[in-house]
Amino acid sequence: MSEGVPHAAHHPAPPLAVEHLAKSYRTGGRILSVVGDLTFALLRGEIVAIVGPSGCGKTTLLNAVCGLTPADSGRILWNGVPLDRRGRTPGGIGYMLQKDLLLPWRTALDNVKLGTELRGMPRGRADERARALLDQLGLHGFDAAYPATLSGGMRQRVALARTLINDPDVLLFDEPFAALDFQTKLLIEADTVRLARDGARSALLITHDIEEAVSIADRVLVLSGRPTAVKASYTIDLDCAPDDMIGARESAGFSDYVRQIWADLDIPRSTFDHAGRITSRAAARS
Repeated sequence: MSEGVPHAAHHPAPPLAVEHLAKSYRTGGRILSVVGDLTFALLRGEIVAIVGPSGCGKTTLLNAVCGLTPADSGRILWNGVPLDRRGRTPGGIGYMLQKDLLLPWRTALDNVKLGTELRGMPRGRADERARALLDQLGLHGFDAAYPATLSGGMRQRVALARTLINDPDVLLFDEPFAALDFQTKLLIEADTVRLARDGARSALLITHDIEEAVSIADRVLVLSGRPTAVKASYTIDLDCAPDDMIGARESAGFSDYVRQIWADLDIPRSTFDHAGRITSRAAARS
């Protein structure tokens, strides 16, 4: 599924680089090392998925790279500029969480526009951009709907539109599709990939779903347990359109990637059925 990195030759510095990042917490009178020595780069136009054992520090990593959690050591560089000297990232960051966090007293349109209000975008331009995004995500006619009247998938589409409204260069996703049913998950995954590709955006996706990681990403990084570090890296090459989530899962080599990554996570062979797919019981445990 790797189609190269758009415009990379014109931008020598990657939009995001993490160099020897380390982070610990003091808990119960002792020091808990969460992130050990973590180094990787997110290239321009690239989608990278990060998988790892539960509690290994994936969310801590995302919070560190966008400045919400200070690192103990190492460097985080945005377009070659260290985080502690940049003020804000050029082009900005879009950060989408597992929970949609929509404001219940605001309509879908007004929820999408929240970021534009914080940035002072003129109201007419913000309305136009928000409606266009809702239309692209299959929510035409729902701009005046309140969150309580929307399904879980529709709410997550509104959250995705809110993430994209300020046209960020880099998208950070923390398990954004985990609470969705399988059919809705595939549809929103496809929408996310299409909008990221169309805008030549880079994306960093945290997920527990190995099949999701392989179907979406150009590259999958496998993290070790605490203190976490990169254990393995896979460049994903599947014979299908980038936003074809079913085609990805049916591609030759898909099951091999999934097996290899789960082996890196020390998942037993009983996890897989005879066709190499993850069993429903194992998926529920993950």
